Amino acid sequence: MPILDDLKSFDVDAATTSLWVFKSPRGPSNAPPIYSGHWVETTEGVDTALKETVKDQRARIEETIEYGLLAQNNEASALLITKEETNGGPLVDAAAAESENRRVLRAERLQNTAFYLIKMVHNNDVLFAIRRTDSGWKTKRAMSARSIFFADNMLDLDDRPHFDLEKTIDFFIFAEAILILNKGHFESILRYKEANLGDFRKLQAEPEFANIFVDLNPLVQHVGVNKIQLRRMSAVRQKAYYRNAEFMNRLRQRHGEYGFTFQFDADGKIVVTPETSSQIITALLDHRLRSGFSDQTYDVQDATPVTV
Repeated sequence: MPILDDLKSFDVDAATTSLWVFKSPRGPSNAPPIYSGHWVETTEGVDTALKETVKDQRARIEETIEYGLLAQNNEASALLITKEETNGGPLVDAAAAESENRRVLRAERLQNTAFYLIKMVHNNDVLFAIRRTDSGWKTKRAMSARSIFFADNMLDLDDRPHFDLEKTIDFFIFAEAILILNKGHFESILRYKEANLGDFRKLQAEPEFANIFVDLNPLVQHVGVNKIQLRRMSAVRQKAYYRNAEFMNRLRQRHGEYGFTFQFDADGKIVVTPETSSQIITALLDHRLRSGFSDQTYDVQDATPVTV
């Protein structure tokens, strides 16, 4: 895992640190997002806290898993994807230089921040650590609560603007790679849901896909704009088993053996109903598998081929 080794060898303690804040990206969903960030001058204490968070989160990662639409990491792993496959490039470009005109001068500029980016530079290497903000950065939250602190055995008001720095990181961008700890936040910040929606539209327009169904509309209604379902349909398009005539023939012949109850018409086209839509997606993903040891049949979240 060269990229993980390189990430772990990056000298966080010696790095120059800056903190960038970003509102929600602008632009239409069918185009790359437009990121506009501002940097905030920080004290030595804040820089130390940021570095500790980066080091703690980096230390969590013991292995990387190739990013897949349905892949999930665990507490000791990170999903790995190249930067060029995502909108990570425009994001890091927006934090390229701490120019004076991008500097935060008023607390209002920090309110309603959607996410922040910790930028660390050492020698010729740059490490970015990104985290989505919580409600403490929202104007509504600031207007609905007062901050107090406890000192000298009593509570007192603190009317200074308050913002929270989380102790977790959603994803790192380093060299040409992105290492993801929180997949949902990563996809939100870099607009992966929109990419999945675009994928589904393209899939519906493919004659090879549409023609395997009597009527595609019930499946479209089932998927809707649900993030998980859209991700699954992107994976269907990526795997493209529907283009494989042998796969589709075996599906027609053997679907009953695997507990599927959807039907085919006289021409061999799938009859989609609201009740069978989820089964059809599982079948087209090839996610119903049988164990050669227990002879049990399982639905799986992801399927990685193994060479034997």
